[in-house]
Amino acid sequence: QVQLVESGGGLVQAGGSLRLSCAASGSISSINVMGWYRQAPGKQRELVAVITSRGNTNYAESVKGRFTIFRDNAKNTAYLQMNSLKPEATAVYYCHLVQRGQHYWGQGTQVTVSS
Repeated sequence: QVQLVESGGGLVQAGGSLRLSCAASGSISSINVMGWYRQAPGKQRELVAVITSRGNTNYAESVKGRFTIFRDNAKNTAYLQMNSLKPEATAVYYCHLVQRGQHYWGQGTQVTVSS
């Protein structure tokens, strides 16, 4: 079994920064993909950024150049550095891990960006 625990959410003013962390524990494969998704009120959950265990990344167009995903494989932890935050980034951010065809989700962390 795999557990994902997010941290780092909070309230920030527009233009500010936050860093989210996702610590994975349990039976973690050396080959996996970790990522961040978000869900705003009344909207569907959407991809923000993903990173493979080799460090290959992919971003939603809306966050390119402002958000950075990176990971520490030794700690089984993924991070999302969010800069130049906009009010439309307000959402619950979920950590996601996929390995061996299995998908795992964290409980989510709230990010609120005030204008």
